[in-house]
Amino acid sequence: MRHSILLGLLALSTAASAAKPPVFEPVLRENFPDAFVMPAGDGSFIAYATNDGQNVPMATSRDLVGWTIVRDASGKKADAMPSLAPWVKPGFTWAPEVMKVGATYLLYYTANHAKQDKQCIGVAQSASPRGPFVDRSDAPLVCQFELGGSIDASPFRDKDGKLYLYWKADGNRIGKRSRLWGAELAADGKTLAGQPRDIGLTDEDEWEQKVIEAPTMLRVPEGYAMLFSGGYFGWNDNQRLSPYAMNWARCAGPLGPCKDATPKPILYSYSDPGGAGCLSGPGHQSVFRAQGGTFISFHGWETTKGCRKATDKRVLYVAPFGWENGGPVIAPSLRAN
Repeated sequence: MRHSILLGLLALSTAASAAKPPVFEPVLRENFPDAFVMPAGDGSFIAYATNDGQNVPMATSRDLVGWTIVRDASGKKADAMPSLAPWVKPGFTWAPEVMKVGATYLLYYTANHAKQDKQCIGVAQSASPRGPFVDRSDAPLVCQFELGGSIDASPFRDKDGKLYLYWKADGNRIGKRSRLWGAELAADGKTLAGQPRDIGLTDEDEWEQKVIEAPTMLRVPEGYAMLFSGGYFGWNDNQRLSPYAMNWARCAGPLGPCKDATPKPILYSYSDPGGAGCLSGPGHQSVFRAQGGTFISFHGWETTKGCRKATDKRVLYVAPFGWENGGPVIAPSLRAN
């Protein structure tokens, strides 16, 4: 594991200056969209994904390269949150992210509001990173009904210990702009401690196709930066590759204002069958520390060797992540093959 990390970190500078895109290969070829990866506390790693039969599927790894879907005693895929809150309509549990606060693991998730038929954000808790996570609340933690709903919750702990939550106002669902929002969390992470704030990022660039989502706040040498995804997430038959991609913004503080650092995405689809391979629809990232290194996870559509759509699976990638010359750098991915 340490050898792989060192190789990945040494490749950062090479990847940043190379003419060709870095090579990316999935580390998990199961359907595992919107994955969030974190250390599990016992030397292993755990990942959570959008519903795929289970409300919150899980996968685990000892080295970030070989991943195994978590299963129960009967062999079925385990569910980190087998029971849903009273306000939730089953079948639409998206984009879970987990943060440990004290001795408690908090899972922030998106789910459909049964009465309002809009996606909203809830928080569930567990004594273990494998769950079961429980949310008994009668109402969501965050839901901007007038803005189309709220999705893609992402928690962040600043260096002073304060906690924050970020999300997308789902405006494109009702013909409005999609925007990214944030708010300070209470010390226990279970409620908002301040009013939600528009952090200044909206879908204004052409590549975003009127959609931005999946915020990830980072503390960087220059202060604060936010990764986010944008564009249509899918891969239609009439599209050569998926338009989904990832970009970043500079932020004046943990609640903004934030401004796009570049008008073009930093990670996007490409086709190079004879060289770097191909990547289609990379996005919905998470960033985490592991054994002396920093890594990024993201999903992309499963492709054929000829860079065509293989299946309807969104598979998991993990790559070393760094910060050089005032911006993010993503190295060639850790690879299982």
